[in-house]
Amino acid sequence: MLFLYYPKCSTCKRAKAWLDNHHLSYDSRDIILDNPKYAELEKWIKDSGVDVKRFFNTSGLKYKELGLKDKLSGLSLEEKIKLLSSDGMLVKRPLIIGDNITLVGFNEKEWEKALCKN
Repeated sequence: MLFLYYPKCSTCKRAKAWLDNHHLSYDSRDIILDNPKYAELEKWIKDSGVDVKRFFNTSGLKYKELGLKDKLSGLSLEEKIKLLSSDGMLVKRPLIIGDNITLVGFNEKEWEKALCKN
């Protein structure tokens, strides 16, 4: 399982602690140092079953700086993915990518359901 995160993000820190407390193994990847590539994002968006907008860090400074709130709806899926692949700060985090699992953002109940096979 791959855990994509931003080390300074408090939500990412909570998510990492949650993974560790549940003794789940994962490979971690700093989303800024190793931004997701276009092909990765394209696959993850398809596999997730959620709208591409959910992959955007809508509360981030970069999102606001680029005025994406008003521009996003006018872009094609390809253009949106290109944007996401251009800067890790635009990508919602943390992300969990695994076999048949793509989780965007940290929602404890959602993660529990998807990752803890009790």
